[in-house]
Amino acid sequence: MRRRNFIGLAVVGAIAAAGTAGYLLSDKQNLLRADLKPDEDPEFLQPDEKQILFLASLAPSGHNTQPWFVRRLAPYRWIIGNDRRKWLPAVDPEQRETLLSLGAFLQNLEFAASALGYACRWNLLATTNQDERVMEVQLAKAGAGDRALIEGIQSRRTLRAGFSREALGKEDLTHLVAGEPEFIHHLNANGREALFLNEQTIEANRLQAYRDPAQQELADWIRFSSYDARKQRDGLTTGSMEIGGMAGWAVRNFYGKADVLKPDFRERGIDQVRKEVAASAGWILITSKDASVAALLETGRRMQRLFLKVRARGIGLHPMTQILEEPATRLALYPAIGIGEHIQFILRVGYVPDYPPPVSLRRPVAWFLRKGDETL
Repeated sequence: MRRRNFIGLAVVGAIAAAGTAGYLLSDKQNLLRADLKPDEDPEFLQPDEKQILFLASLAPSGHNTQPWFVRRLAPYRWIIGNDRRKWLPAVDPEQRETLLSLGAFLQNLEFAASALGYACRWNLLATTNQDERVMEVQLAKAGAGDRALIEGIQSRRTLRAGFSREALGKEDLTHLVAGEPEFIHHLNANGREALFLNEQTIEANRLQAYRDPAQQELADWIRFSSYDARKQRDGLTTGSMEIGGMAGWAVRNFYGKADVLKPDFRERGIDQVRKEVAASAGWILITSKDASVAALLETGRRMQRLFLKVRARGIGLHPMTQILEEPATRLALYPAIGIGEHIQFILRVGYVPDYPPPVSLRRPVAWFLRKGDETL
């Protein structure tokens, strides 16, 4: 699940070129999630269905592709699907990360349903990472749920800047692991393994930045202008990449896909990664016992549960899994780290001084909903 920041842009010349009149007519501010007005609900959806599905869609995904669709078989009976149009073949050729994102979607769905008083009955359909039909779910009325779960889902966000090197406290670590020590592993910033991850994350980003298919794929998912971001409601925006101020203005008004393939753009990305890995309390690795569809979905759920714990404790998480995406760095990972299970997530972690609201965009439910009467 890869996100990059591009900072240090030379904006003075761009401002001069635009002039005062040009600036006033330009794309002046980041488009944020809060700027989007609610779309009309599909007429055939029940109100709780609409809310549950939208909350589920607030799950994270690589490049914010949102690789899910939902086929409605009947009220509160859905098939959760794998949308191949949202795959990232250059960095995720086996759709491993796609399944992890779908797992996060399923966890959000279950928490949202529970908060609104529904219980979920699941039926796994997929046998491979590429199967279109992944999971069937039937919702049934249950007891009153914990509506605080909704606030947690709505406020979750990935952070990239402002991490402290202060070591995580014992109480916080215990809370994050929460009975899953065999799957959630913390590496202190000063330890040998964490320093190895720092170096290899930089190297993996360098390899990926100069691997043209991967860089082109990144370019395809950056929404440079607010117009494109509003039209697509997915991908990486200047807001979600935390490019603010005049640097963000320059990207929105003067940059396009071709610029991502230029050497200076690639090098700025690598430089930003160097700064990021040098500033954190270390890493959290999330593992699975195997690489089956069921295990990947459960690991995506586990990651989402972790994400929903950190905000209340002022802890930021930043997925940086390029090591797993590049064959050369992936091969070196396991001997150096000494973890026998399958590593599925590598997350930079650290305390943050404040927690801004989420900014990444989401497609309306109507955009990923498919109506159908197919039976199993």
